[in-house]
Parts: sequence; C-alpha cells; structure tokens
Amino acid sequence: MTNVPEEFGSLVFDERVMKARLSEDVYASLERTIREGKQLDPSVANAVAAAMRDWAVEKGATHYTHWFQPLTGITAEKHDSFITPAEGGVIMDFSGRELIRGETDSSSFPSGGLRATFEARGYTAWDPTSYAFIKGKTLCIPTAFCSYGGHALDKKTPLLRSIEALNRQAVRVLKLLGSREVKSVIPCVGAEQEYFLIDRKAYMQREDLLFAGRTLFGAKPPKTQELDDHYAGMIKPRVQAFMDDLNLELWRHGVLAKTEHNEVAPSQHELAPIYGTANTETDHNQLTMELMQRIAERHGLMCLLAEKPFAGVNGSGKHNNWSLATDTGINLLSPGETPHDNAQFLLFLVAVIEAADRYQGLLRVSIASAGNDHRLGASEAPPAIVSMFLGDELTAVLDAIEKDEPYSAGEKTVMKLGVHTLPRFLRDTTDRNRTSPLAFTGNKFEFRMPGAPMSIAGVNTIINAAVADVLQSYADRLEQAADPEAALHELIREAYASHKRIIFSGNGYDASWPAEAEKRGLLNLRTTPDAVPQLIEPGNVAMLTRQKVYTEAELHAHYEIKLDIYNKTVSIEAATMNDMVTRQILPAVSAYADGVACTAFHKQAVLPGRKSLYENRLSEELAGITESIDAKNAALKAVMETVRSTEDAADKAALIRDRLLPAMAELRTVCDTAETLTEKSRWPFPTYAELLFGVY
Repeated sequence: MTNVPEEFGSLVFDERVMKARLSEDVYASLERTIREGKQLDPSVANAVAAAMRDWAVEKGATHYTHWFQPLTGITAEKHDSFITPAEGGVIMDFSGRELIRGETDSSSFPSGGLRATFEARGYTAWDPTSYAFIKGKTLCIPTAFCSYGGHALDKKTPLLRSIEALNRQAVRVLKLLGSREVKSVIPCVGAEQEYFLIDRKAYMQREDLLFAGRTLFGAKPPKTQELDDHYAGMIKPRVQAFMDDLNLELWRHGVLAKTEHNEVAPSQHELAPIYGTANTETDHNQLTMELMQRIAERHGLMCLLAEKPFAGVNGSGKHNNWSLATDTGINLLSPGETPHDNAQFLLFLVAVIEAADRYQGLLRVSIASAGNDHRLGASEAPPAIVSMFLGDELTAVLDAIEKDEPYSAGEKTVMKLGVHTLPRFLRDTTDRNRTSPLAFTGNKFEFRMPGAPMSIAGVNTIINAAVADVLQSYADRLEQAADPEAALHELIREAYASHKRIIFSGNGYDASWPAEAEKRGLLNLRTTPDAVPQLIEPGNVAMLTRQKVYTEAELHAHYEIKLDIYNKTVSIEAATMNDMVTRQILPAVSAYADGVACTAFHKQAVLPGRKSLYENRLSEELAGITESIDAKNAALKAVMETVRSTEDAADKAALIRDRLLPAMAELRTVCDTAETLTEKSRWPFPTYAELLFGVY
C-alpha cells in the first residue's frame, strides 16, 4: 500500500533534501539566492552540485539535463551523463559550473529573427527558485534559456522578470499603506488541466490525430454529452487506473495534484492542483502534461491536450487561478477583518480591474492559438472579448464608493476608506459566471481563456506585468499625497469609475454581448491573426519594456513567432485533410458507391421491374457526394498553393483565416456527410463513436 506522505516529493531535490545534505552555511547562502535574488557564490554552487549529484545517483540517475521551456510552448532537454574519465575508468562527477550554466544549439528553436540560423549558441541558466527533480534516470534542472546576445528565447525568463516587477511595485504600495513588515509579494497560481483519454489503437489509425493533435473529420454520433451524464459521473476502471498512476507520479515529483473528475464530454477529464507560486506551478503544469501523455501510453491510452480535439463536444481549457500572497502569509485578494485590511484589498482589486481593462489586448493575445480559436465562445469557453465578473455584492460595494453613496450591508454607511468601517462581506456570496473570461471567485481571479495545451507562463507573465504597471502608477500617486487616506479613497474611486467598463455580469454567450462590448470600447479580437498585433501595439510595448519584462526586440520576435506557429499549424492541418481525403476518404466512398451501384444494376437485370429505391437513391447520393468531395478537395489545394506562395507572415495569416479555414470547413462538411452514408466497415478510420466511447 502506497504511503503518500513518504512518497510525496521523493523525486525532488527540495528543502528537506537540501537541509539534510548541505552544510548550514551553504544552505543559508542558497536560501538568500532563492528568497532575495542574491548572486550565488561559486563555492556554494560546487557544494550544491555535489549534493545534487550524490542524491540523484542514489536514486538511480545516470544523466542530468538543463530542463527549459523554449518558445515552442513545450519543454526541451539535452542529456549529459555524470561520467568523467578517471584512471582507466570513470567517476560520477557534476560541477557547480555545469549546474549553473549549460550550452545548447539554439538555432533550431523559434527566435523570431532575434538571431540568424547560423548563430547557434544558446545558454541555459539554472533557476534555483524551482526545485530540480528526477525523471526516469535523468536529473532535471529547471533553467532559463537565452541567446548568445542575451535575448530571452524561452517562456521562463519573462515570467521571472514579471514576478520581480510585480514584487517590486506591490511592496512599494504595501509600505505606503503601512505594511512595512512585508519583504516580498509573490503571485500564486493553480492551473486546472482538462484533457481527453482515447484508446491508443484507435488513435494510431487517425492521421489527423497523429499530425494535428485533433480530429479534422468526424460525423456527430447519436449521443455525446446531451444527457450531462458524464460530468462528475462515476470514473471508469480503466481511467481510474490511469489517474491512480498519474497521481502517484505527480506526488513523487512534488506536484500537489488534488482534484480529479470526469468533465462534460465523453472521455474528457480534469485534474486540479493546490495553489503554488507562479514559477513553480508553471514548471509543475508542464511536467503534469508530459506525465499525462507518458502514463496514458502505459495503459494503452492516448492523452489529448488539444483545445478542440472533437467538433461538436466540449473543448479543453486550462483555468488559471491567480492571486497575490505576501511573505507574511496574507492573500492580498482576500477581504479582511478591519477597515485597513479591506482598504488594502480594494486597492489591489481595482489594480487588477484597471490592468485587465488597460491591457485587455495583451491578455487576449497571451492565449491566442489556432486551436484555441475553435474553442473560445463555443459554449464551453469564454468568448474572445476580455471582461471581468466580480459578483453582485462586490460590484455594489465599488458602485457605492464611486458614487459616495450609502452601501447597505446590515447598516447603511458611506464608504470612506480608512474613516468608516467597510462592511464585512463573505466570500462566495454570489453565483459564478462560467462565461466570464476573468472571474473573481472569493480570494482569487480565475482566468478561463487559456487552452489546455498552453504553457501558463505567457498568461501569468502578462497578468503580473500589467498589475505591476498599474501598482507602479498607484505608488507614484500615493507617494505625492498630502492626505494618504483621502488619496487612497479617491484613487480607488477613480480607478473603478474609469475602468468599470470591463466588468460584465451577464451571459457572455448571448448574441447581444458583442454589440454591447463594442459600445463600451472593448476589443473583440476573434482570431489569432486579429490578436497578434497587440504584441507590438505601442502602448503595450511601452508597458512591457517599462516593467523590464520584455525588450522591444523580444516582443517583435514573439509577434513573428506567434504568426509563424499559427500559419504552420493550420497549413499542416490543411495538408493532412488533403492527404486523408485523397488517399482514404475518396477511395473508400467511391468504392462503396460503385458497389451499391453494381448491386442495384444487378437486381434490375435479374429481376426486371424490381428496383430497389433505397439502393438507387443511395447510389445517386454517393456519386454526387464523391464529386463534391473531389471538387472541394481541389479547391482546398488551390488555396493551399496560394498560402504557400505568400511570403509576408501577417498576409499569410489573414489568408489562412479568410480563405483556407473556410475551405477546410466546407470539405469537412461533405466528408462528414459521406461518413453517415457509408457502410461502417468501409469507413477508413475510427469514427467519433469509437473514439469517444472506445475507452469503455
């Protein structure tokens, strides 16, 4: 029987291991580096490396790797063994220099023009704030990744910069509010991960799943999620066995996996962890996705992380729960017990409101992808318009402050912060709004827009930077105030009044919302090509460079990379569709149509006057559909050729959005119709019914 407390973190070089294996001086020096960002002494690095090596080797490790997160959105690693020649044999060695810095070929990773292809050198730098861990026989050391010229080529470096920026400005504000004991403020995150599990044998027969990660064809089966019988239903034994193995592996890696359940669609599930710091939880989420896929294969399953792997059923997202915590244990987004605490809470609350309004375009582009475009607004995800839900009571409190009117909560009181008592309001006093992209849920904000396969680094980098920038302006203003209490009240009132357009409590799926959002001046960036220019919008560039989160060159690189990934993703999907139609669907439908036609003709010849109306009708319908498939496949190929010959990335993305995707949709429609008319045994690959219900 598994002893979970003993197993938890057993594959992590965490504080418990460091305290046991490092001297007091070395541990204290390392702690200063982790907590205060102090430069690590080389002698300390050597001591840490030796202890890390000994621990890893005892656990069966033979190699180490600098585990990093390039701009592909997944992780990367290059393994080196610990062996070093010594007197005709080898010893297991690992130096402080090897721990602190590695070098890898960066020429094949996305750089967005930050470097030429022939400029190959890239560096990985140890991130001591995220614990090393063992995966298989390899010691994985979380690292940042940068070019020879110092440009960030990864997702971790900007995230770490944004955490520093937010800490810097939040501490400034807190000191002005009298909280001088606070030394640091840390963004905390919990990422709910949705995913599908399907049978591996069926997966291997689907070219679209192999190449695109999602189905490009598939007629809707008689039943999917209409009866709401899968959501939070009994977990099937095969799935439970997978979840049990996954939990144990995650716990061994220090991941606080907490909640598991069936999601809305057949074969869809969710895993949610307990909160942690933004940097650590970003690493943990990347590891979680990797372990999900690896462990699924052990059970003869495949874990699908695409945002919309199946048309017509629930897609998969990753709800990013975000809050702010002080080193003294205070959640800055939790209502307090005293007027001071509540004034502090409301100040940080309106900072998030203002940040979301000012930088809504950046929030939208942070979750933009070809896959997520299919999911947003499709009844299981918020729409592409960024808005915020606060709940009735909290909105009423802010409305009262804005208007200097009485707020009734047991007693009527005019909201003068720091003078009159802010009525105590309880958490979760209002319903949740699942259509809201950014919802306040009692002591945190839930950002519901990210897609399931996305790294949460980009999302949290933007949230951190945007809130940091707003807090900086607040600190600048409060520092100049002659009357701090009056200034605080006026600051909250003005910020809410100026940015409350972002607050929307209604149904985000309602057809009237886009028109209402347009009246409010909110952005409606429906697709990735619409959203990507936000990365180089002058106001956004100014904010991100002001907070030292990105350089202008890095932002232009991200702009190029986002477009390039979008263009390549959809182009691969189109090429896959063309191949499946040409080599699988057309031959299958044509052969079946010919067989039906021959059968009908044969019956007419043998039994004159005895025609089968069904066979004649089906033969004619299949012949027409075959011609339609062929014509629409040819039309798709023509658009693909136009896309290929278009050089400018932005023009290519617009062409894909406006012409290629519609051509793909038209081809899919006729192919899915053909599936419903073709004898089941003749269809060339597993259907939705087999994929969605095959695990059971």
